[in-house]
Order: sequence, then structure tokens, then C-alpha cells
Amino acid sequence: MSSLAVPFEQKLCPPELLAQRVATLPRPLVFTNGCFDILHRGHVTYLAQARSLGAGMVVALNTDASVRRQGKGDDRPINTLEQRAAVIAALESVSLVTWFDVDTPYEVILALRPDVLVKGGDWAVENIVGAKEVTAWGGAVHSIPFQHQTSTTRTLARIRGEHR
Repeated sequence: MSSLAVPFEQKLCPPELLAQRVATLPRPLVFTNGCFDILHRGHVTYLAQARSLGAGMVVALNTDASVRRQGKGDDRPINTLEQRAAVIAALESVSLVTWFDVDTPYEVILALRPDVLVKGGDWAVENIVGAKEVTAWGGAVHSIPFQHQTSTTRTLARIRGEHR
């Protein structure tokens, strides 16, 4: 059985094509990144809030190897990069999805030159990778407070019968 391409898959962008694809996105451009392993309400609320800060948004995902290096557990990520990227791309708030295999998205940020850099409320603005550079070229940096106290780690703990 042949698979039919769905429109959101056009939002998937290999890193080597990022520069040309970003040139077609409306500005101001928002950038954020993360694992987004098991998508939950906190994730989608955060992404919608981030997107409201600009006209287009790029989400860069950690590759599977990059997630493993973060020490979230030997079995993380639960979902592969291919699966995580497709789910994020399906969200209305997301304009483009790419990925990076290093520990931080620093090089992606420098290449994209976003107008707005965003991370979740567990990040102080001054600790966000690329914050100094984005503000230096006139952009804004935001740490969006969590509205729903949920996380993939907590969800997995509940599934496993652990108490957290």
C-alpha cells in the first residue's frame, strides 16, 4: 500500500536545506527548540504562545543521540526523531521543523538569525543559548512560564507506576 503525503510533511526541513527554506517564511521569525518526546498539553500551549510572538516559527528538535546525552534516561527518547518531527510539524503554530545533533542549537540560531528566541519557563533569559547574539542583532528573547504542570518525564513515571 502506498502512503499518501500529507501537507504538514512539507514543513519537515533537513538542516542542509534550512537556509533556503527559512528565506520563504514571514518575519518576525520565532525560534525554539527541544526534545518534544511525548507531546502533551504543556508543549502545545507553549508552542502556540511562542508562535504568537511572530509571524512564522521554526522548531529545532534534538536528534535521538542528542536527547540521550541529556541524561533523561536510557530509554529516551521514547519516540524517534522522525516521529517527533512529524507530530510537531502537524501543529498549526509551527511553520518549519528541523533538527540538530549537537548538544545546543547555537549554530542553528546563528544561521537562522531569528527575530525572537523562546524557551520554556525553566530557562532564565540570560541562560538561553543564543540570547546574547539575538539581542545583539536587535531581536527579543523570552522565557515563557509553564501554564500546565506536566512533563514527559512525569508522564512516563506515571505509566511505569512510579510516584513523582
